[in-house]
Amino acid sequence: MTTASVFSQEKTTKITINADEKSPVISKHIYGHFAEHLGRCIYDGFYVGDSSSIANTDGIRNDIVEALKELQIPNLRWPGGCFADTYHWKDGIGPKEDRPTIVNTWWGGVTEDNSFGTHDFLNMCELLGTEPYLSGNVGSGTVQELADWVQYTNFGGISPMSKLREENGRKEPWKVKFWGIGNEAWGCGGNMTADYYANEYRKYATFISDWENTGGLLRIASGASSDDYNWTETLMKNIPKSLLGGVALHHYSVIDWKKKGDAVTFTDAQYFRTMEEALKMEELVTKHAAIMDKYDPKKKVDLIVDEWGGWYEVEKGTNPGFLYQQNTMRDALLAGATLNIFNNHADRVRMANLAQAVNVLQAVILTDKAKMILTPTYHIMNMYKVHQDAKLLPLAFESPKYTFEGKSLPAVSVSASKDKKGSIHVSLVNIDPTKDNEVEIDITKLGIKNVSGTILTSKNLRDYNSFDEPNKIEPQIFKKFKVKKGLLKVTIPAFSVIVLEGK
Repeated sequence: MTTASVFSQEKTTKITINADEKSPVISKHIYGHFAEHLGRCIYDGFYVGDSSSIANTDGIRNDIVEALKELQIPNLRWPGGCFADTYHWKDGIGPKEDRPTIVNTWWGGVTEDNSFGTHDFLNMCELLGTEPYLSGNVGSGTVQELADWVQYTNFGGISPMSKLREENGRKEPWKVKFWGIGNEAWGCGGNMTADYYANEYRKYATFISDWENTGGLLRIASGASSDDYNWTETLMKNIPKSLLGGVALHHYSVIDWKKKGDAVTFTDAQYFRTMEEALKMEELVTKHAAIMDKYDPKKKVDLIVDEWGGWYEVEKGTNPGFLYQQNTMRDALLAGATLNIFNNHADRVRMANLAQAVNVLQAVILTDKAKMILTPTYHIMNMYKVHQDAKLLPLAFESPKYTFEGKSLPAVSVSASKDKKGSIHVSLVNIDPTKDNEVEIDITKLGIKNVSGTILTSKNLRDYNSFDEPNKIEPQIFKKFKVKKGLLKVTIPAFSVIVLEGK
């Protein structure tokens, strides 16, 4: 059962939570992140070099590591994105001074020196306590190249690649589980047809493992863009399930690709359109999952939304190829509503990656030389981490309307879970920018005795954290609720996100 998307005319929205129904665990990997060689995400973001005056560990910024560890990020995707299908991993190993340069043709045409490579990324993942998700080069690479990368990172015995790894300073393999077989094969990954890519996938997936996949790799197919349901159908129909661990899906909340709008000074109409695109994720996940169900009724193949988020025009005066944008309360609402959708579809959605972690698109962290700020989206991910690996509590309700110029969207989105300690968490989002909404939750069967809450909101929908005001938007204690006769009544302020905890 998932969150209902129909509307109610009642003033108070009644939410029913079913604690008895058999339901899946919300995979922690839904809360994954993405680090592409794009703009200032890697260089001048994660990686400042070991000679930097900014505190670092082998060139990795310590403050970024600590901030992401606080989020308990479960996985990090690298090196792309579009960049992945131009990246040749052997150029990024060995002595840094001997590495060839690469021109990043996708993002700004800048020349990179390959000083950040496989060892740097995988060692950084160990610092972060997170699982790496490597995106392999299918567009301009070879099967042998990807097979060698798997062996280099994963094989502990005697082989040419493990010998090369040891020569480069790493004896023990990293044991990378998540492997993307190309990225956006329908576009920047090669402009392939679905049928052609399905055959390419089968070939690559065959040679990076053995018959039994004894290495336990999760092989992930380059999936559809938004509502390209034929792409998913073709992959599910033509790829043997023994070769397929996951199918990706990409969807960005874009107003208009030719005129994406400002990240901060957006109009009310642009806000509505952004949220409309964000909430389409419900339909996309539902329909792609239905296609997967037809070929995989036991739900063994994961739906992996490994690129999602808001995409606007770059900040004035910045390189248009660097995709640097500010992050307002709009982004917090977008994140909260999207994560609620993923939680409620945890039976099929088992991994997702916000685009991107640092200085790019809907980033959780922005940097300016030694300065670092946490965005509203960061705070949502921190508030929602209570859902990681918790048991989904199915719920049903009829959302009130958020209406603008004759069109309506569900104003309220909700998801709920029960963690291993027995605590229950309910995350509530009200995207209506002008109206509070009241909800009522029957908690008589949930065994809740005490309730506490946290809220993220601000005075203005367009507020954001800047380097001058880094703490303008931060989570606050929330108390606008009351419990009476087994009913939890909550007033959700306009444009706010709330997480309630019941014990």
